[in-house]
Amino acid sequence: MKWFLFFVFVCCVIAGGYLYWQWYWPNSTIVEPSMKGLEKPIYYKGKLYEVSASGEKESLKLPLSFMQEVVDPDIRYEKESQSVILTTKDKVVRLKTNELTAVVNEKPFELKFTVDQQDDTVLIPMEPVLDLYRLQIKESEETGVVTIHKEGDTIRWGTVSGQPGEKAKAIRSEPTIKAPKYRDLDPGESVMIWSALEEWYEVQLSNGWVGFMKKEHVVPGQEEVIPVEPEKPGFVPKPLDGGKINLTWQQVYNRNPDTSQIGPMPGLNVISPQWFHLENEEGLLKNMADASFVQWAHSQNYQVWALVTNSFDPKRTSEALSTYDRRMNMIKQLVTFGKMYQLQGINIDFENVYLKDKENMVQFVREAVPLLHEQGLVVSIDVTVKGGSETYSLFMDREAIGPLVDYMMVMTYDEHWASSPKAGSVASLPWVEKGIVRIMEEDGVPPSKLVLGVPYYTRIWTEEIKDGKTEVSSKAVSMEKIQDLIKEKQLTPAFDEKTGQNYVEYTEDGKKIKIWIEDATSIRSRAELVNKYNLAGIASWSRGFETPDIWEVIKETLAQP
Repeated sequence: MKWFLFFVFVCCVIAGGYLYWQWYWPNSTIVEPSMKGLEKPIYYKGKLYEVSASGEKESLKLPLSFMQEVVDPDIRYEKESQSVILTTKDKVVRLKTNELTAVVNEKPFELKFTVDQQDDTVLIPMEPVLDLYRLQIKESEETGVVTIHKEGDTIRWGTVSGQPGEKAKAIRSEPTIKAPKYRDLDPGESVMIWSALEEWYEVQLSNGWVGFMKKEHVVPGQEEVIPVEPEKPGFVPKPLDGGKINLTWQQVYNRNPDTSQIGPMPGLNVISPQWFHLENEEGLLKNMADASFVQWAHSQNYQVWALVTNSFDPKRTSEALSTYDRRMNMIKQLVTFGKMYQLQGINIDFENVYLKDKENMVQFVREAVPLLHEQGLVVSIDVTVKGGSETYSLFMDREAIGPLVDYMMVMTYDEHWASSPKAGSVASLPWVEKGIVRIMEEDGVPPSKLVLGVPYYTRIWTEEIKDGKTEVSSKAVSMEKIQDLIKEKQLTPAFDEKTGQNYVEYTEDGKKIKIWIEDATSIRSRAELVNKYNLAGIASWSRGFETPDIWEVIKETLAQP
């Protein structure tokens, strides 16, 4: 019996010892991190990325995919031109694969190392881009691990607990004592703490390895913030008389207007002539500019923000936007025209664009702005209200373009367009207000950048019953023609609360005529929206459709506090 009890006791001791070893005895196996087989691993904020760097020190290159994910999502690689394109507020950098000559704002500079392409991986040399993104890069001579820090990042430091000479503490592959350890750390050694998991910290060593240490073995210390260099002063548009923008577009089809026939436009401070038009797929622009028009405008104290269109040709536009060389062809012409004609700005009016070209449209603006700003040119872009077809509205990424340009002109017209199946206002007040508010709220474009585009034209709608169905047609006319029509027909307009406009209708030859009138009343209410939301100003399409009193209406309304 005693022997049996002794045997049971021994078994219990053995079982207890096994269980203790199984659950509580730390694993003493030492391994190295697998690094997922990467030759030169990259870590950012304790995360191992599944791509490898190449080279070392000044020849270090990082994969494009890593740079896009961590550093700048707008870094672009174009297969067609085998180019890496990097943009900042004031620089456009192009690095071509396997070429040692790059360009910054189209000025050449020499590289020590090229962009490489290895299978599907594009590798970017760090030496020319460190100043662009102000990265801190640490390479471990021991492990080859590359650790990246960006300006503004916060690093929480910790120290291995204990006194000198005390037992070292393990860093392990998983947050459990049964996981193999990478090494033992002496008391006082520094680690970077990236996260906390119950009783464990995820930490990174100076050699780049990331593992887990028990919280009781790490004393959290100070936080280090990677210094942020002060932003260099950016481009600032020249001040305008009256403060707010009061711009009008000048239509130019076959020839420029006779400026001697243009009457006073009190309060106007910017005129935007329709001068440059995309002529072919290579980005050649048709130039209809007139130096004498600029001289006249300047004599009237108007700035000139020349308008460039894509000729509203989607196929031609698609080709012209498709590569760096074609986009830059357009941009360099605009820079040249800016110098040649002493312009103060460029107004981009690209309409009727395929949805598939949405990103290329943004890239064109992203590349154009630094070069145009370098020449002192204000950059504005025309956008529709949100809604409608792909080529009308959806192709324009207002959220992405808003931070790039100086101003965004919101063309709050046509609510009811020329071939609309239903008669209605060109731009009712509620529709206008909703359109501008949506861009502020949904796309984050600040009011200080938004310019309210208003129509000077009115549509005369004709409704005719044919075969029991109502057919609708319209024609656009000037404010003056509407006033002449009202006098001729001896009509009495009534104010329409729903649209915020004067309205008139009459019957002629069995047809019903409907007119939502653009006049001082409607323009004043739009200008009041500029004040209500503290927008940058107002823009009108287009000069020549207004009556003379409109200029004083806008001037007086914008001047109100």
